[in-house]
Amino acid sequence: MGMLTKTSETAIRLLVLLAQRSADTPLSPREIAERLNSSPTYTAKTAAQLAKAGLLRSHRGAQGGVTLALAPAEISLLAIVEACQGRILGDYCQPSDKLELVCAYHEAMHQVHEAVLRELRRYTLADLVARPAPCGALASAVKCRMLS
Repeated sequence: MGMLTKTSETAIRLLVLLAQRSADTPLSPREIAERLNSSPTYTAKTAAQLAKAGLLRSHRGAQGGVTLALAPAEISLLAIVEACQGRILGDYCQPSDKLELVCAYHEAMHQVHEAVLRELRRYTLADLVARPAPCGALASAVKCRMLS
């Protein structure tokens, strides 16, 4: 089982698809679903979560759909994951600001939590767009979750 939910992975793939487009023309959830090989209903629900979080802009009308609300470099992986999964909380022992006094398990889990947040903040949609698939010999040798 992965750290990210299916919704988070779908959201990442959806945002990469939109970021790769040169036009600001909205793309409908149905078109996105076709390109991602995903359910239109599920894709629309995921897009709605991203719009509610301010990562997508919704456009109504005959040419309606969604576009990015921010530049790819301004959208962190953390923002995407939290839009889909909620805030990432550390769930260990009783909260304490005095890490030198807690049990070793609590301290270890606190450090793991901080590392996860740090790395999810560090990577942006721009990073993912720059290398959306495996390169070289790996391109045909591995199954990439971003391409499925």
